[in-house]
Amino acid sequence: MKISGFTFLRNGSKLFYPIIESIQSALPLVDEFVIALGDSDPDDDTREKIEALGSDKIRIIDTVWDLEKYPRGMEHAHQTDIAKNACTGDWLLYLQGDEVLHEDDLPIIRQSCENWLNDKRVDGMLFDYLHFWGDYDHVHCSHAWYKEEIRLIRNDPEIHSFRSAQSFRRIPNFDGVSYREKKGTKKLHCVHSGARIFHYGWVRPPIAMRKKTVYFTRNHRGEAASSSLAQSTPKDYDYGPLAPIPTYQATHPRVMSDTIRSLDWQSSLYFKETDAPETREQHKHERFKYVVLSWIENRWLKGRQLFASENYHPLEKFKHRPHPALTLSSVASENSSS
Repeated sequence: MKISGFTFLRNGSKLFYPIIESIQSALPLVDEFVIALGDSDPDDDTREKIEALGSDKIRIIDTVWDLEKYPRGMEHAHQTDIAKNACTGDWLLYLQGDEVLHEDDLPIIRQSCENWLNDKRVDGMLFDYLHFWGDYDHVHCSHAWYKEEIRLIRNDPEIHSFRSAQSFRRIPNFDGVSYREKKGTKKLHCVHSGARIFHYGWVRPPIAMRKKTVYFTRNHRGEAASSSLAQSTPKDYDYGPLAPIPTYQATHPRVMSDTIRSLDWQSSLYFKETDAPETREQHKHERFKYVVLSWIENRWLKGRQLFASENYHPLEKFKHRPHPALTLSSVASENSSS
């Protein structure tokens, strides 16, 4: 059995992606790691950092992004497919540049790959998600954030990245362009891997977080929308009050240790609404309906989401139990005593 890892990225260093930690977290598990590395800006040194890892498992594919041909975030899916198509494993592990595996989960993932290798009913595997916010101590347990997603797929040419690369679909006779076309696609049949994804995409210095949102706006909505956002928002991203966000009580992946210790933007964060600027944009997780739904799900449904939209067909759904690090015993609200 062979396992390939794959990802895509452009301007990873200047946008504060933990891409090195992401790759390092997967290398002990995979036999190869394929990276579709886009045409980054001159001041980005992502390639140099990846090459400095010195691993013969790593293979870089140089790419050029075409946002006109692949608008609305579809270039992300296209780049994902470029890396996927170069993989040679039986199973393909997909990590985006801000996603990291925990070393404790690697044996679990390998065992799942062995268990389901010959069961052709299984197209892919799900991972539980930990969405960190603002710093490395706060993690969302909100209806506004997806609880699990496909990050391990069978090496099948009909399986493609979907929409803006959040998930995967089976797309027979794919034209190579229409990543947002739902008609004719089929959801993958998935089991749970038993493992977690540590998602650090919303843990950046405020100035880097704003820069990332501007870049993403350009990729999804075009240059005009990106320029407008850059001109109309403060240079520092506002994470909002952190007090309502649960605190994380368990361990992070070991490869993140140095990065976590280097966090230096604490002074830009605040914990109470009373400390907020006079005007600020409300985040999705702060909207009333998401606050109510989250309270019901976490207090009465043990974290199970109501009305959740799934990008997959679950197999053996009720045999899976959330990883202990995702339960309320390991995340606690800072204002739970109030």
